[in-house]
Amino acid sequence: MIEKVFTRIANRVAHLAGLPSTFAVCVLIVVAWALSGPFFGFSDTWQLVINTGTTIITFLMVFLIQNTQNRDGAAIQAKLDELIRVGRAHNHFIGIEHLTESEVEEIRAKCEAAAKRHDRKIAETAADRTVAGKTVSRDNRKVAQAAAKKAVGGKSGPKKKTAA
Repeated sequence: MIEKVFTRIANRVAHLAGLPSTFAVCVLIVVAWALSGPFFGFSDTWQLVINTGTTIITFLMVFLIQNTQNRDGAAIQAKLDELIRVGRAHNHFIGIEHLTESEVEEIRAKCEAAAKRHDRKIAETAADRTVAGKTVSRDNRKVAQAAAKKAVGGKSGPKKKTAA
């Protein structure tokens, strides 16, 4: 019961917080606060009002936004897991979001290497078919295969990590 109520409130607040009109209202509040500075003599209390207000709103919004992101991420993972389960993909990919970053990176590197091998195989097959269609020597076939390898990036070796 309380989880459903919190979810409805979190969704509603997150939606409202993202509206352009909400941003406009916040800008107006800050402008009104700034314009009221001379009237209050730019006192410590005047400054405390905006500091306290923004701190409280930020504190609460962090939890609401995190909640909505957690649910969105879990829903996306569930959808992807279902697509993997019913498709031709490998079922061992289901649940990899729970692995460490280095474990996921290792799986990603293996997938990239497999994709490069697949691309190279397709290019070599296309080169073989092209060469087979013509009566050429074995040396020309090797040249065509080398050109196919070069076209797809050559052999897949270890890549240096780059900052994202």
